[in-house]
Amino acid sequence: MALELADIFRQYGAAYRQKYTDRLLPSHRQAMLAIERCRTDALGGQVFVCPACGESVYAYHSCRNRHCPKCQHERTQAWLELQRALLLPVPYFMLTFTLPEEFRRLARQNQKCFYHALFQASAEAAQRLAQDPRYVGGQIGMVGVLHTWTRNLAYHPHVHYLVPSGGLKDGRWIPSRPDFLFPVKALSKLFRAHFQTLLRKSPRYAQVPHKAWSRDWVVHCLPVGDGQAALKYLAAYIYRVAFSNRRLIAFIDKGSLETSQVTFEYRASDSGQIKRCTLPVEQFIQRFLQHVLPKSFVKVRYFGFLAHNQRAALSLAKKLLGQPTPTSPPETSPSPAPSPKFLCPACGQPLDFLRILAPCAVPRPLARSP
Repeated sequence: MALELADIFRQYGAAYRQKYTDRLLPSHRQAMLAIERCRTDALGGQVFVCPACGESVYAYHSCRNRHCPKCQHERTQAWLELQRALLLPVPYFMLTFTLPEEFRRLARQNQKCFYHALFQASAEAAQRLAQDPRYVGGQIGMVGVLHTWTRNLAYHPHVHYLVPSGGLKDGRWIPSRPDFLFPVKALSKLFRAHFQTLLRKSPRYAQVPHKAWSRDWVVHCLPVGDGQAALKYLAAYIYRVAFSNRRLIAFIDKGSLETSQVTFEYRASDSGQIKRCTLPVEQFIQRFLQHVLPKSFVKVRYFGFLAHNQRAALSLAKKLLGQPTPTSPPETSPSPAPSPKFLCPACGQPLDFLRILAPCAVPRPLARSP
């Protein structure tokens, strides 16, 4: 059986929670417990039996936690299809706003405050610059996605925006240059100023090192063609957690959080080479948990004429650009009859449902799942 994040959590999750009981955030505790219980009899499930050979198969329920590596894959395609319907027939840009290093310790400890400020300050900065007739001269539309990790699980909060090249003003569509949207130096200064204004309202403002307000902030603005490839890139971040099970290489259990080790692989961003990282279990769990978002936090946000309450403006933009708006769902050919969901692992025949499994307060050793 392949090694999973859940295996590590089941082995050392309780010890980690006990050690950090006074400092562990509720969202972190909930994510750990959900991952440990996912697809085990702790959540209940169903039992199937093979009518041909008599083999019994247990299918346990999923935890559905958004940070579980096993529960988010199928949602990516659905989101992608919805976003494709919002695309306009114009070139697109990818804007990226990164929170400077001086803020990261505070951001880890005050995630809602800093993540909200990151979204709001970056969106306001871009919208303000878009009003300048030298660049757009109107209101732009933005789809933003929060991303907090690097490939080796380090903490690196930033927001990506997909932005069409043009905007709306007084009922007119105003195109921007297809190869240039904003000067990043000017956008960086506006981003910093808006973030500072927002953070002044927080008691955390006094804890920010003074030099953070005088250094250059990192902002990127790159053309990305018609937006299709960029949407795929963003979709992967929306329903992908900080770590996938296939990256796990080894788990060496030496009897404690501090001495046991986890080895995982990642692709270096500078060279593209596959590298390996070995960490004590305690540090590995800490790196994973720092990317668990606060409860109910919305990591995908829409601004300008792409905001949910601005659908009339989006329809106007499509009309002005000559893009037809469908009035009825497209016709589709009848779907073929669904194939059996579960097949017998022994002989390959369809399984018959046998009974419901109630959730188990004390999970037993894992039974085979299809």
